[in-house]
Amino acid sequence: MKKTLASMFALVLTVSAAQSADVYQPQPEPILDAPEVAVQEASGWYLRGDVGYSFNDMRGAEYFQGSNSTLVDFDRASLKDSFLLGGGVGYQINNYLRTDVTFDYLSSADFRGSTTGLCGGVTCTSSDKSYMHAYSLMANVYVDLGTYGYFTPYVGGGIGGTYVKWGKLRNTICDDPAAPGCYTTDHEGKKSWRFSYALMAGASIDITCNLKADVGYRYRHIVGGDMFGYNLGGGPGQDKGFDMHEARVGARYVFSGCDTPVAYEPPPEPIVYK
Repeated sequence: MKKTLASMFALVLTVSAAQSADVYQPQPEPILDAPEVAVQEASGWYLRGDVGYSFNDMRGAEYFQGSNSTLVDFDRASLKDSFLLGGGVGYQINNYLRTDVTFDYLSSADFRGSTTGLCGGVTCTSSDKSYMHAYSLMANVYVDLGTYGYFTPYVGGGIGGTYVKWGKLRNTICDDPAAPGCYTTDHEGKKSWRFSYALMAGASIDITCNLKADVGYRYRHIVGGDMFGYNLGGGPGQDKGFDMHEARVGARYVFSGCDTPVAYEPPPEPIVYK
């Protein structure tokens, strides 16, 4: 009897073990490496356009009075404000550095001045009128200070040349005792290229992936140069340069600003373990 029970117990264990071997055991999922996070570097060419308003500060003017050895300052010399229009082409080197070349036109700005001299041994004064406009070619570098939402503040600097063109100077005297009334002497206006430099600050605003608005301030200094020629014992004269404070609004079109869509790849076939 004991032998029979032992035999039956051994048979049950054998059958149970066989059934356990047939149960499906899923294989563990393979451990995949975490994907690398890559920061996309922005780069590529862009075109820009700007409009603005320039607050012009003339550093003064001087001229030869009566001879080429007596150089005197204008008693008063001021330049009115003007509008500007510009454009350029640039390259975004990376997320923080870009450079461009710009060409700007400064609209006509009126000059008003006055001088004091001698008319027949008596002191007399003159009223002087002219105008100036300019073209500027600058090479610029900007540092973008990080992007915060849609805004990217920046600072920058540039060097280049400005072609300053003066109109004729009209010198009017009304208190000459030897000549009743008023009379006017015209001096030929001069034109020349001048060294210039600029400092900029502002922010660009993302409108689309290709288009950015640009709002900024630029300080531009233009060195002095020839202003007008000689006539009737007066001249030639020269200005002492300009400090220009410019409020600018513009836009930049970036050719590679939009991300390229990733090509579709079908999902991998599932791995079946048997």
